[in-house]
Amino acid sequence: AALFADPVWAREHGQSTGASPAIGGTGEAFWKSVREQFVMPPDLGVLNAANLCPASRPVLEALKRESDSVDKDPSAQNRARLSGEKESLRKTLAAFLRVTPEEIVITRNTSEANNMVSSGVELKAGDEVIVFQDNHPSNLTAWNEKAKRFGFTVITIPQKNPHPGMAHYLDAYTKAITPRTKLISFTHLSSSVGDLFPAKELCQLARDRGVLSLVDGAQSFGLLDVNLTDLSPDFYTGSAHKWPCGARECGVLYINTRAHKQIWPSIYSAYPGAVGISRTFESFGQRDEATMIAFRTALEFQTRVGREAIEKRSRALTQQLIAGLSKLPEVKVWTSPNPSLNGAVVSFMPGSLNPPRLGQALYEKDKIGTAGRGMGDRGGLRASPHFYNTPEEIDRLVSAMGRYLKSGV
Repeated sequence: AALFADPVWAREHGQSTGASPAIGGTGEAFWKSVREQFVMPPDLGVLNAANLCPASRPVLEALKRESDSVDKDPSAQNRARLSGEKESLRKTLAAFLRVTPEEIVITRNTSEANNMVSSGVELKAGDEVIVFQDNHPSNLTAWNEKAKRFGFTVITIPQKNPHPGMAHYLDAYTKAITPRTKLISFTHLSSSVGDLFPAKELCQLARDRGVLSLVDGAQSFGLLDVNLTDLSPDFYTGSAHKWPCGARECGVLYINTRAHKQIWPSIYSAYPGAVGISRTFESFGQRDEATMIAFRTALEFQTRVGREAIEKRSRALTQQLIAGLSKLPEVKVWTSPNPSLNGAVVSFMPGSLNPPRLGQALYEKDKIGTAGRGMGDRGGLRASPHFYNTPEEIDRLVSAMGRYLKSGV
């Protein structure tokens, strides 16, 4: 089925069936028609892309169509037509990230991909791995636990708040690298407060020092217009269910050609990939081709909307939210207001209000979905808008916050 064949999109943009270049619209009429490609009710504004995004109609239709086909006819003959779908997704992922299919491994999610790296790189006593303190557990706890088993040392770069600037983290990693360092790891965009990292510069630093680099792209893949040929990490990971708005339980592990001989597979089974590193790194047994087709459809959807347009839209909504929250005197915004240091993740402490109760009230009474940050480090609430959200939803959140600060929850 062609993307954007939905009557609403066709009416708004006069699209016929078949693949087309990116539309690249910018006005609110364009973004309204994009929103209509999602099945969320118009009055529900979920600002939680850093955790889970909705899938678009084309993605849902592809997932249902292909799942139904297999369940109606699970014969080898019917399933044979799906044999090339994994490779079609691989090619789409490679084009999306501007690399080659030979460097792409199709995983379940970022966590699995991160752990394939931390389990696959050969490390021993005396070796060092440098990680960022604010990494996701799959890229922080995993390294610490495996260090206990294999005897290598984990060096942690402390997180600073507010964002101290790109030069700070570049300098911190530079000073931390020693002759024993084998790999550096960091999150491209933190899920806690949306700190953006100097990924290109850190990857260059690693190459200059003969060190491997792992970039956790869970919060940048599908949000930022990522070009891995330009960033040039050794490893990059991402999930379909977050910013790409794809089906759940599908993800990507990029392994740069230069690192193919420096990592071992973690899983050995049947049905490997057809090209490059996937032939030895992707023998995961039975897979769900319907999910892969839906993932490919999600990437095609984003390409059709325009990746640069998506990044600009999400960042504009983020700056609108930061500006609105910053005007509320009792609110502490943890995220840097500097657009060069943030992405589309905004965390804030709502004064003396109880964050869990506030989050529930926002959802039940104002139809705004956020995520809780607990009461510990930089606690409060987190809102992460994406291209399907609207300026009105941002205003509704800010207005509700002002009301609850006065009345309580």
